Amino acid sequence: MLTSKNKAFLRKASIPLAPSLNLGKGAVDAPIVAAVNAALEAHELIKIRVLTNSASPAEALAQDLSEKTQAETVAIIGRVIVLYRARKKDPAIVL
Repeated sequence: MLTSKNKAFLRKASIPLAPSLNLGKGAVDAPIVAAVNAALEAHELIKIRVLTNSASPAEALAQDLSEKTQAETVAIIGRVIVLYRARKKDPAIVL
C-alpha cells in the first residue's frame, strides 16, 4: 500500500516517462498482462496509454491490471495509467 507521499513522489518521477504500452479495443488478457509484468520487472514504474477506441474506461482497466499484476495504481491522468511494482531483487526506486 502506497502512502500519499509515496504516490506524489512516484507521480513526479513518472512525468518524463513515455507510455510503454497502448491499450485499445481488446480486453485485458494474458498477453497484455505478460507485457505489463515484463515492463514492471524491467522499469518498476510504467505508463500505459488507453486509446480512445477502448470500450472500457481507464479506471476499470487500471483496477483490472493492478489486480492481475499485483501492482499499485499510482495515478490515472486522463487516459494515462501509471503503475508501480517494486522489483523483487535490486529495486531501483526506494520509497
